[in-house]
Amino acid sequence: MTARELDAAGVHGDALRAAYTRCRRINARGGATYFLATRLLTARQRPAVHALYGFARYADDIVDDLDADADAAERARALDDLDATVRRALATGHSDHPVLAALADTAARYAIEPTHFTDFMHSMRMDLHITEYPTLRALRVYTHGSAAVIGLQLLPVLGTVVPREQAAPHAASLGVAFQLTNFLRDVGEDLDRGRVYLPLDLLAAHGVDRSLLTWCRATGHTDHRVRAALREMIHITRGVYRHAAAGIPMLDGVSRPCVRTAFILYEAILRRIEAVDCAVIDHRAIVPRRHRAGIALGGLASIVAGRVRGSVAPAGRVAAEEGVPA
Repeated sequence: MTARELDAAGVHGDALRAAYTRCRRINARGGATYFLATRLLTARQRPAVHALYGFARYADDIVDDLDADADAAERARALDDLDATVRRALATGHSDHPVLAALADTAARYAIEPTHFTDFMHSMRMDLHITEYPTLRALRVYTHGSAAVIGLQLLPVLGTVVPREQAAPHAASLGVAFQLTNFLRDVGEDLDRGRVYLPLDLLAAHGVDRSLLTWCRATGHTDHRVRAALREMIHITRGVYRHAAAGIPMLDGVSRPCVRTAFILYEAILRRIEAVDCAVIDHRAIVPRRHRAGIALGGLASIVAGRVRGSVAPAGRVAAEEGVPA
C-alpha cells in the first residue's frame, strides 16, 4: 500500500497502515485479475477494497492452504476462531489482528452490514464438509455467502448514483458471475480437492458424473458429454452476467471503469473456455497477459476521457454506453 493511497483514505497509525499494506500484498499475490481492476479505482477507495479482499483470501486460505496435514476439524477450529475475532472486530471497529484491523476499519468507515461477513464465514464452513451440490438452487446457497456478499460488501465503497438497495441485487450478481466463472475455469483443480461445484443434476442431464470428471482429469481428455455440460453452465453464467451488467451504470462514476474492466476481464475467461472448446479439465483456461493488459488500458483510457470531459454519463443511459458486453 502506498503512503499516497493510505493518506487519501484517511488511514492513520502505524499498525493500521501496516494491516492495510498486508491486505494489499495478499490481493496482489492471490488475485491477478481482481488486483489489476482495482488499480482503476481512486487512491481513496483502494485500501478498503484491499482490506475486503485480504480478509476473504485469508479465510479461504484456512479452508484450502492452512497446512497440508491439517484435517477438517483443525480447519473448522481455525475458522471458528477467525469468526469470533471478526465478530469482535466488527462490533468494536478495531482489532489487533494483522488483517482484521484493516477489515474492521473499512467496515466501520463504510457502514458495511455485519451479516455479509457472517454469511461469508458460513460458506467457508460449507467447504469443509460439502463436496458437491445436487442442484443449482443448492449451489446458490453457497454462492450467496461466498460471492454475492462480496459484491454487497464492496457496494458502499464503490458508491452509487441510485438508492443503494436498487443497485444491490446487481452487485450481488456480479460477485456470483465471477465465482461461477472461477468454477468453470478451475473444475480440474477443484476435483483435486475433492469438490465438484457444477450442479449434479445439470451434469447428469448430459450423462456426466464424478467418476467421468475424475477420468477426464486423470487422462487429460475432456469427454464430449463434459463439454456439453460446461457449455450449459456457461449459458447460465452469461445470464448472471447480464443481470450484473445492468447495475454498472448505477455505480458512482469514479467506480465504473474499475467494475467494467473487472467485468470484461472475467467474461474474457468464459470466452477463453469456449475458444478451447471447454477442454479445461486438465488445465486452466488462461487469458493471455497481453490481452488482460489491453483491457486494463482501455479502462484507464475511459478514466482519462471522463476527466477530460469533466463529467460522467448519467445513470439512466443504457449499459451499451458503458462499454459492457451483452
